[in-house]
Amino acid sequence: MTMRELDPKVKIDIEEILQDLEHYRPPRKGWTWREPVPGGYKVGKFHYKTMTKPLARSVPLPAAKYFDSIDPQPQPVITTEIASGRFEDDIRRMRMAAWHGADHIMVIRTTGQSHIDGLLEGTPEGVGGVPITRKQIRASRKACDLIEKEVGRPINFHSYVSGVAGPEVAVLFAEEGINGAHQDPQYNVLYRNVNMYRSFVDAAEAKKVMAGARIFQIDGAHNANATAKEGWSVMPELLVQHGINSAFSVAVGMPKDLIGLSTVPPCAPPAPKIWYDLPYAVALRDFFSEYKMRAQQNTRYIEADIEEATRTHVIDTLISALTRADIQSTITPDEGRNVPWHYNNIRGIETAKQTLVALDGIQELVKIDRSGPLGEMVRDLKERAICFLEEMLETGGYFAAVEKGFFVDSGRYPERNGDGIARDGKGGVGAGTIVPRDPDYMAPVCSHFGHNHLPTGVQKACDPIDGCTLCKPEKIVYIDELDPSDTCHVRLEKTWPYRKGGLIKPEAEWAGDGTMLLQFFLPEEIDVARVAALEIAKKMGLSDPEVINAQVMHPAEGTFLEVKGKVDIAIDKKTLKIPPKEVMLPEEELRAAVKQWGLKVVAATVGEDEHSVGLREILDIKHGGIEKYGVKYHYLGTSVPVGKLVDAAIETGAHAILISTIISHNDVHKAMMRKLDELCREKGIRDKVVLISGGTQVTREIARENGMDDGFGRGTKGIHVVDALVKIMRKRGL
Repeated sequence: MTMRELDPKVKIDIEEILQDLEHYRPPRKGWTWREPVPGGYKVGKFHYKTMTKPLARSVPLPAAKYFDSIDPQPQPVITTEIASGRFEDDIRRMRMAAWHGADHIMVIRTTGQSHIDGLLEGTPEGVGGVPITRKQIRASRKACDLIEKEVGRPINFHSYVSGVAGPEVAVLFAEEGINGAHQDPQYNVLYRNVNMYRSFVDAAEAKKVMAGARIFQIDGAHNANATAKEGWSVMPELLVQHGINSAFSVAVGMPKDLIGLSTVPPCAPPAPKIWYDLPYAVALRDFFSEYKMRAQQNTRYIEADIEEATRTHVIDTLISALTRADIQSTITPDEGRNVPWHYNNIRGIETAKQTLVALDGIQELVKIDRSGPLGEMVRDLKERAICFLEEMLETGGYFAAVEKGFFVDSGRYPERNGDGIARDGKGGVGAGTIVPRDPDYMAPVCSHFGHNHLPTGVQKACDPIDGCTLCKPEKIVYIDELDPSDTCHVRLEKTWPYRKGGLIKPEAEWAGDGTMLLQFFLPEEIDVARVAALEIAKKMGLSDPEVINAQVMHPAEGTFLEVKGKVDIAIDKKTLKIPPKEVMLPEEELRAAVKQWGLKVVAATVGEDEHSVGLREILDIKHGGIEKYGVKYHYLGTSVPVGKLVDAAIETGAHAILISTIISHNDVHKAMMRKLDELCREKGIRDKVVLISGGTQVTREIARENGMDDGFGRGTKGIHVVDALVKIMRKRGL
């Protein structure tokens, strides 16, 4: 089935993706890693040590405009986790994430998938973020096929093989081209109370199916340090859990290159994080050097402050760069708010990418010193883990240890605080449901674990039925959504005006959701500020306002707040008057005009403003300033009175006055512009000089409203100013 390629200038067409979905087949299966470049490679003017093959299309980091818009791609696969609960909106977020560098897209559940005891077919929005139905998987995987062609790199699509429906889910994923999945029998036992024997029997079958489809497996041992009372104390146990998971996966036939350990730093500031997290990371790599590592931020310590989460994310990524991570996960930085918004996916991706690019080749510059306290701490962790494992074996093995509450006990082994998770081997979900196979048991399917008695002459298990669904996907029965009142098509019809109908409405999670975020400061203590913030939001017209972050600036002096709410405002795109894009004059034409007039300007930073760097970049030839085009300038310095500038323009016969107004509090930048215009009029030279203002808070509209001929903000270059000067002077006939 041939699909039309995406146009980067056109929104992805969800309805088109849903067409003929029953006949869709994934063009590729299995996990894909980024393509390293042996010996590194050059991007722009920089040589990178560990970057991988660049993207064909992407959105580079914000500062890339200062470096020829380069967009180097780090070595680790970068994850983004999506949880909008509506797969048709997830698809749009996937595209945005891929353009920013994500190539591992995990769709997170908004329902307890681990508690589901069978496949859910035809289930609508209620299943939420889990791509558990065939329709959700197919639509998402089909969209990823298109997106990966657009950006020029394979995208790994991921979900969860958990709960007592794990084997069925694994088969579904193998059929539908899922590339990666979480699978961890210990997670089911400890956190979902699935019967321990049933969990491991199911895991054996699920892992065998995953291995057959080359689905990359990530375990869930990290949940211990996100659950224990003192997460930093369970590091020896984490090593043991990873060991059990890895050994079991290998034993049931999973290749080691498909096994990934989910590594999560157990600590966070204000604790001395590096003294816990770095030794743990080194010990983990020592024990499990044969396996892949997936590094993830610890959600336990994420509060509602996005900046706080991002700062910790940077430290975690530094540890990843020092100790190797094959996959760098990017927990949505608003995880603590439980509001998974589009732009915060991008923030997480860019935090990881920005840090990893900055630390390119760090292992060539910085070596981990094991001769001092680090080596001692690493050895201590490994010894405690081995002792933990030995005691577990002496107790009777894993199941006996779980019954005695060995795991997720917040004591630092060999200490025990008695607060571990204990499970009854005869209890839990699915207890008593394991049925021994008869000697002549035969299942006509591939990738089946354990004894499967094949009749004489049968070479392949599924030959008696002329192929199973893994071999002949045309045998798969496709079931669409069953509830006509709650389908993606019903939702798409409601959001059509905002996706295709020309209406523009704010959104943060779903198309047309109208969600907005307000950030402001109130000079009140936190309890008063919270209530006042809601009243302010209501008076501004926001419905369902909610304070999602309140941060004390001082117990008495004030509080910073973030309030989300909804607006029922939509703008018709047809009513917007979009200004035409500025067409720059050719450089040679600019030089000729400047030479013809002998163009001269006077320039200064005005008022009490001492900032000079930005203006000097507009003026100086070494920065590509106006001097490069032949303009002669007289620079008067910083904090120059406006009157002095006007006098200088008259004395030198300048054609223009350029002022820099970086400081903008109390609208002082606007006052400086108006004063310059007024003085030029008083001196009788307003029609003889061009007035241009620049600054971080200056726009063309603001400048012109306050008496200037033009104005420029961030990112302005000398050529922009020269272009404006020439055009204005020609228009005036000067």
